[in-house]
Amino acid sequence: MLLELARWLQGLENFFGLFGYLTFRGILAALTALFLSLWWGPAVIRRLGQLKGGQPIRKDGPQSHFSKAGTPTMGGALILITVLASVLLWGDLRNKYVWTVLLVMVAFGAIGWYDDWIKIVKRDPNGLKSRWKYLLQSIFGLAAGLYLYLYADVPAATTFYVPFFKSVALPLAGIGFVAIAYFWIVGFSNAVNLTDGLDGLAIMPTVLVACALGVFAYASGNAVFSNYLQIPPVPGAGELIIICAAIAGAGLGFLWFNTYPAMVFMGDIGALALGAVLGTIAVIVRQELVLVVMGGIFVIETLSVMIQVASFKLTGKRVFRMAPIHHHFELKGWPEPRVIVRFWIISVILVLVGLATLKVR
Repeated sequence: MLLELARWLQGLENFFGLFGYLTFRGILAALTALFLSLWWGPAVIRRLGQLKGGQPIRKDGPQSHFSKAGTPTMGGALILITVLASVLLWGDLRNKYVWTVLLVMVAFGAIGWYDDWIKIVKRDPNGLKSRWKYLLQSIFGLAAGLYLYLYADVPAATTFYVPFFKSVALPLAGIGFVAIAYFWIVGFSNAVNLTDGLDGLAIMPTVLVACALGVFAYASGNAVFSNYLQIPPVPGAGELIIICAAIAGAGLGFLWFNTYPAMVFMGDIGALALGAVLGTIAVIVRQELVLVVMGGIFVIETLSVMIQVASFKLTGKRVFRMAPIHHHFELKGWPEPRVIVRFWIISVILVLVGLATLKVR
């Protein structure tokens, strides 16, 4: 929106040409989302508190969580609103990838909102039935994958790349590309949701991964950088840095209220949407495997649940004291802040490893 105004004003004053730089608009997007989060946060939390229903607490979970009963949830709405506002202000609204990611964010956010609404307002702790939630996620995930395949501009946009190897690339046919896109979008949507179990645990890795994906998006959208770094060139992908920056700003603003002890929880509305956005951006910039590395915390949390369920069904025994794995460490006696910060540290390391693939090829 403001980009179009700046383009018009550039004809009157060259200074406004500064807004044409992705890095400059990315910084503005992050600051805008951060400011809006801090500004609107207290009002949003008060409004959520008026619903008089907090995040459901597992009765078999750590006893320290019982005191969290009644804490407002659905705080992810604050993140989505500020990201949307920031991107609409600073993003290039003629870019198809911007709209693709925004629509995925809104669609998965709507699924999460309905799930939270049933839990909190309808007082049903089970929320939206798993089969319906998964069906809706599948519909939107497949739609996004199909759109990205049908409207791919260059062969690189539909090729599967393996990090660390510059010559390993697998061209994907329609069903192969759509299947991978679907798996990453829906998979990371649920992975972030599983990770969102402690105060600030999910949002900080999300911020870190979004920042790193912004670097990949910027490089992929720049012909010079993509050629030098030997990464897939995807024209137009650079504009996604605006969304990544907005997520970083909104996420840090949300963390102001979500840090231990949390004043508000993200809820499914935020976790499902943010995970789907990360998956979608990774698919667009052709860095699916790098996302698995950088988002390793999300992957580990998901695998812990899968291992726990499989082990109990096959042997009747549990591998972990409780899944997802962050609860396992709590039950071992780790204080919640220790679990959170150590998982953050691991996330920083994994993101740095992912960024290293830019040069190690």
